[in-house]
Amino acid sequence: MAKNEKGVALILTLILLLILSVMAISLLFMGQAETWSSMNYRMMTQARYGAEAGINQAANYIQNSYTSPTTAQMASFNTAVSPVTAGGAPVILSASGTAANYPVSAVSSDFATKATGTIRAGNTTVTYAPSAKLLAMQSFQSYPSATTAVVQKWEITSDGTINGVRKADVQVSAIMEQQKMSTFAYAAFATATGCSAMSFGGGGSTDSYDSASITYDNKGNPITQSYGGNVGTNGNLSESGSKTTINGSLSTPRSGTGTCSTSTVTAVSVNGNATLTGGITELPQNVTYTTPPAPSPAPPTTSMSIQKSASCPISTNCTASGADTVITGGTSSTTATLLGNVSLDSQANLHFAAPACSAAATPVYINMNSIQVTGNATITVDPIQCPSGTVTTKYPEIILNVAGSGVTAPIDLTGSTLTNPSLNPADFQLLYAGTGQVTLNGGSAAAGLLYAPNASFKLNGGGNWYGAVIAGLITDLGGGAIHYDRELQKEFYSVGPYMLSTFNWQKY
Repeated sequence: MAKNEKGVALILTLILLLILSVMAISLLFMGQAETWSSMNYRMMTQARYGAEAGINQAANYIQNSYTSPTTAQMASFNTAVSPVTAGGAPVILSASGTAANYPVSAVSSDFATKATGTIRAGNTTVTYAPSAKLLAMQSFQSYPSATTAVVQKWEITSDGTINGVRKADVQVSAIMEQQKMSTFAYAAFATATGCSAMSFGGGGSTDSYDSASITYDNKGNPITQSYGGNVGTNGNLSESGSKTTINGSLSTPRSGTGTCSTSTVTAVSVNGNATLTGGITELPQNVTYTTPPAPSPAPPTTSMSIQKSASCPISTNCTASGADTVITGGTSSTTATLLGNVSLDSQANLHFAAPACSAAATPVYINMNSIQVTGNATITVDPIQCPSGTVTTKYPEIILNVAGSGVTAPIDLTGSTLTNPSLNPADFQLLYAGTGQVTLNGGSAAAGLLYAPNASFKLNGGGNWYGAVIAGLITDLGGGAIHYDRELQKEFYSVGPYMLSTFNWQKY
C-alpha cells in the first residue's frame, strides 16, 4: 500500500504551487488593473481640470478682451434665432478643431490665439482648447450713458487633452450669460459696503405706487401700496424707531442680523421695533453701478442766482416773467443747456422745460455745476407747451447732469419744494458722478430719480419722494418716505454681470 503511494506528496505540492501561482498571477493582474484604473481616474481628473481651465480662459476673454459688435456690425448677425447665426451658420469663436464662424475676423483670430493654452499637473501637461457658440444677443439703450449696449449668452465648450502613451480627453461645457438688469430695481440702493451704508429712522419708510395708474384719496394725495418698497445695499441696513418701516425686502451680499462692526458687517441692524416686512435676500456678489459720464460739454463754474424777481442767468434757453424763471433744456446731450453754480434765493421760482411742442418722453438735457437753495424756493417741471400757448398734459424727461467741480455739496435742495405734477420720476432725473453730498427735500409732488452711485445722500425732513435713489450712502432719519414707482422696473436698463452656470462634462 505504501509502495503504491510513492510520489503523491510531489503531485500535491505541484498542485498547490499551481494554485498559488494562479492566485499570485490573479493578484498581479488585479493590482495592475487597480493601478491602471487609478491612473485613468487621475488622468481623467487632470484632463477635466484642464478643460475647465479652458472654460475659464474663454470666459475671461469674453468678459475682458472681447469687444461687442457695433451697431453697424449687428447687421451681420441674425439674432432672431438661437443659436445666433451669420451667413446661415451658428456664430462660433474657436480655438479648437471646431470651425469658427464669427463675422469680425479680427475678433475670431484674437480668440483663437489667446483662448488656448496648457497647464502643468505634476509631471503631466494638459492642453486645453475652447470654443464659444453665441446662443443669444440683444442690444438696448443703457442707463445712464444713453448709448447702445449689448448683452449675450454663450455656450462655451472646452477640450482638456493629455497626450502620450496613454491619452486622456475630457470635454466640459458651460453656459455664460449676461443679462440686462433694471437700473432702478429698488426704492433705494446704497453702494457702500460698511455698517450703516443705508440708514432709516425717525419713522422713515418705503412703499410703492404705479405712475401709470395713480389713484388719489379724497384730499388729492396719491395712494401708495404697502409693498414693493424694496431696498438694497452692498453693506448694512440700519433701522431705528418704532414707526420706521421698510415695506419690502432687503437685498445685500451680507448675512446675519444684529450688531454691525468693521470686522463683521451684518445684513441688518434693527433697533426700537423698526420693521422690515419682506425679509432678507442674499445677493451672490456686490452690485456695481456704472459711474455716469462727466457732463459734456462741461458747464461753467460761475455763480448764477435765481431770485424772487425773475431774471435770466444765461442769455439763451431762458425766459423770465414775474417771479418765474424758465430754463429750457437742449434736445441732445451735446447741445445741453449750460448752467454754473445755481443758487435759488428765498421765494424764487425755477422752472425746467422742454422746447415747444417736443415729443413726450423725449429727454432734454441741462448740464450744471451745482444747484443750491438758500431759502424757501420752488422748482417745477413744466408740461410741454406749443407756440399757440396750448398746455398739454404731457411732460418731457428733464435730465440734469451735475458736474460738482470744486463743490462739496453739488446738489442741495434743502430749502426747496420740488413739483413734478406727473409724479413720473423719469420726468426729473439727477445724475452726478462725484462723491459730494446730495440733499433732497420731499414734498407732495416731489417725484424724480437720483443716480449718484458714489455720493452721500440725505432725504431731508419728513416729506415724500416718489421714484428711486441710487447713492453711495443713504440716510433717511427724519421720517421721510420713499415711494418706489413700479413702472421703473421696465423703463431703464443697465448691463448686468456675466454668470457661469450649467456645467456638463464627458470623457472620450
